[in-house]
Amino acid sequence: MRLWRVDDVMTRDVVAVQTDTPYRTVVDLLISRRVSAVPVVTRFQRVVGIVSEADLLHKVEAAGTDQPRLVVGRRRRAEQAKAAARTAGDVMTSPVVTVLPSLSVAAAARRMHHAQVKRLPVEDELGRLVGIVTRGDLLKVHLRTDEDIRRDVVDEVLPHALGTPDSTVRVETRDGVVTLRGRVHFRSAAERIATLARQVPGVVDVADGLTYDVDDSMIVGSDLGTPFGVA
Repeated sequence: MRLWRVDDVMTRDVVAVQTDTPYRTVVDLLISRRVSAVPVVTRFQRVVGIVSEADLLHKVEAAGTDQPRLVVGRRRRAEQAKAAARTAGDVMTSPVVTVLPSLSVAAAARRMHHAQVKRLPVEDELGRLVGIVTRGDLLKVHLRTDEDIRRDVVDEVLPHALGTPDSTVRVETRDGVVTLRGRVHFRSAAERIATLARQVPGVVDVADGLTYDVDDSMIVGSDLGTPFGVA
């Protein structure tokens, strides 16, 4: 089963700036391109940071305020430095979390959540910027049609879990929810079908209505079931 990857959903035509790009130019780019952040790269297209609207707003927030406090914490000092920024290098957030195009959409979502960021620059194997993926991009996986999702379950999940394309399993999909009905021989096969179906790109949930003849999760020697693979 093919999982969706970052390069299936990322934006390839990504605008980037360099460390010496003036503050005003960065603002103009964000507004004209209707984006909320831009990567900062070297002349070799290696990502060294990222500038977001939040970074740029420190200058707006600081305008017209009173004199700086005599004692400030580390975070406050960083905010003051960004408020005084003149270039992208002064205001950027660094280091930046990046991903490879081959990373799965699910793994990218987990990385984004763990790092508490809204976007991830995408680099190739040589560390060069090739795109950017946002939270909105990751949600594109749920634009797949119900028929596409059902086809993946029928053509890929069932043969993989059962070892044969023929089965009594019925699959219905509505609004991304996959409903499984039918009877299989082993409990492990029923559980594997449901598990793999949940991994199909675009699946919202799985309503597992499968039943089975043999509970092969039981211990060896039990009269109630036979372990999978044991005659």
